Amino acid sequence: MFAVTVTFSLKAGCAEKFMPLMYENARASLESEVGCLQFDVATDSARPEEVFLYEVYSDAAAFDAHLGATHFQAFDAATADMIAATDIKTYRSVVQ
Repeated sequence: MFAVTVTFSLKAGCAEKFMPLMYENARASLESEVGCLQFDVATDSARPEEVFLYEVYSDAAAFDAHLGATHFQAFDAATADMIAATDIKTYRSVVQ
């Protein structure tokens, strides 16, 4: 198992445009990527410009495939100007 957490800090006023694109990326990942096992999108109304992702892949190669997927590349290009900062962390399962 390979887990990924992502925290996006959006530019002011961009959440309304960003979120539908984020939901579509999550949906497409779950539906079309065999190695994508979970893709959660979370927000908090107290921090409307912050979006947290929790993603689980079968292995690191599945995550690499996600990064190369057409739908991810389209999401990345469409949202690049909306994001002020991104914090990505990865984790490998140590218990089998």
